[in-house]
Amino acid sequence: MHAKFTPLTPAVYDYLVAHCSGRDPVLDDLAAATRALGDVSVMQVAPEQGAFLTMLVRLTGARAILEVGTFTGYSALCLARGLPADGRLLCCDVNAEWTAIGRRHWEKAGVADRIDLRLGPALDTLRALPATASFDIAFIDADKTNYAAYYEEILPRLRPNGVILFDNVLWSGQVANPQADDPSTLALRALNDALARDDRVEVVMLPVADGLTLARRKG
Repeated sequence: MHAKFTPLTPAVYDYLVAHCSGRDPVLDDLAAATRALGDVSVMQVAPEQGAFLTMLVRLTGARAILEVGTFTGYSALCLARGLPADGRLLCCDVNAEWTAIGRRHWEKAGVADRIDLRLGPALDTLRALPATASFDIAFIDADKTNYAAYYEEILPRLRPNGVILFDNVLWSGQVANPQADDPSTLALRALNDALARDDRVEVVMLPVADGLTLARRKG
């Protein structure tokens, strides 16, 4: 099949970001606070990815969302922005310092009352949840070696036709590099292969930011 895609040069990428809907000043402030952390700020989702998350929540009418890996709260703010006033977002993370940055900006954005942040190992948090299907959307953006374990805990708790999103599934292209054999690359490669064969879900991988997979739970 002929490859049909547009390479994202810096100029094309800037054009893409500039043509999303109006920027949110609270998100801009949060992005600046995250950049001040230094190299670790690379863990923040890209602005167009955040806009996609907000739109997906609104398009699906989601009311209950789960996030694994919150960092400084940019993606959580994008997800919460799409929820109705009585919607709820459960965030799982282990870092109180980084998530405190998120809390401040959630308050500033007026969505803090929609977000339940639980600090501790995400697998412990997930396993403590009721084993009933109750979430509309889940977003996984945490330690790559546990992606498969998070998936298996979340899928039974996802409503039929609900969506799990996995971030970083291209891993800067390393998943397609046969020479790359670090634990994160191996884990992501195995997950990508398993999802493509999993008949419980319908899957599409998109070249958004560092790769974003959507897995819809079949009814």
